[in-house]
Amino acid sequence: MKAEVLELKRQFGEIRLFPETLDDLWHLSHLIGPGDLVFATTFRSVEAATDKLRPEKVEKRPVRLGIRVEKVEFHQHTNRLRIAGVIESGVDVSSHHTLNVEPGYEISVIKRWRSFDCERLRRAVDASAYGVVHVASIEEGEGQVYRLRQFGPEWVATITAGSSKGADTGTRSVLFEKMLEVLGMVTGPLVVAGPGFVKEEFADYVRRHAPDLAERMLVVDTRRIGRGAVQEVIGQGILDRLLGDLHLAREVRLMDEVLLRIATDGAVAYGLSDLRRAINYGAAETVLISDVLLRDAGAVGLVEQAEHVGASVVVMSTEFEPGERLEALGGAAALLRYKIE
Repeated sequence: MKAEVLELKRQFGEIRLFPETLDDLWHLSHLIGPGDLVFATTFRSVEAATDKLRPEKVEKRPVRLGIRVEKVEFHQHTNRLRIAGVIESGVDVSSHHTLNVEPGYEISVIKRWRSFDCERLRRAVDASAYGVVHVASIEEGEGQVYRLRQFGPEWVATITAGSSKGADTGTRSVLFEKMLEVLGMVTGPLVVAGPGFVKEEFADYVRRHAPDLAERMLVVDTRRIGRGAVQEVIGQGILDRLLGDLHLAREVRLMDEVLLRIATDGAVAYGLSDLRRAINYGAAETVLISDVLLRDAGAVGLVEQAEHVGASVVVMSTEFEPGERLEALGGAAALLRYKIE
């Protein structure tokens, strides 16, 4: 994501945004909400001048519009963000229009930028400096590849060769060849994970046949395979070694700490009611809030109150397992400075 602050006073103002990836569109889906004003160049039907002998023609021309947002929808599989609302500036004022935002599409957003909005924007801008991380989980007879989006792991491919038991060396070579073919397009860091020694042999294969990729490769022991291996890789903090500041790793650690404190009757609060009580007591140290819950005005007000009393706020992605677990607890939780009765 590229961002340029055009005007900002007392947290209100205009920021020009240039999304570059699917991750950036996801971030925008949580940065932009109902009531915000979004400017973009789009196509709008405009009546063309005609003579009386022909029927009137309608053509679409590029126009600059300002849309007062009513609804935002993130479409992951079509690589698109839809922003719907009422035109306030430009042609056809008061009419409805939908902006279809894709990577490479510039928009400007005028709103009150909350502190957690600015933090999310900072992460999106910082992440643009890195290639997307991939995790290749491999065992005897099967390999799986995941792409680590900032909103969670995205399955890329499952590769099989032979059976999972007793595969011979030739079959294993076929698996390695197929895996490397899939990973050939990877431009960022690669983590090779899994139990046992097959992953080590695959890593040696990569070093021999794709030395450029090997320079960006890290081999990690995990107890599980597939999506479970990805979870372990993040939970171990391995990705921090690759990117330095990956938000997903923090989400895993914080959610694990919340569940541990719940299990041991520790200093923790969960659910909006308990969270509000903890904030009123000044006990909240770290507040976890689901990205979905931030669509609720009451929840946003509670988060802002938490910031006023010195609590840090972490927005959890519901596209990833820690965020899903937080949703099961009511979408909000807090690690407390001390236990309250």
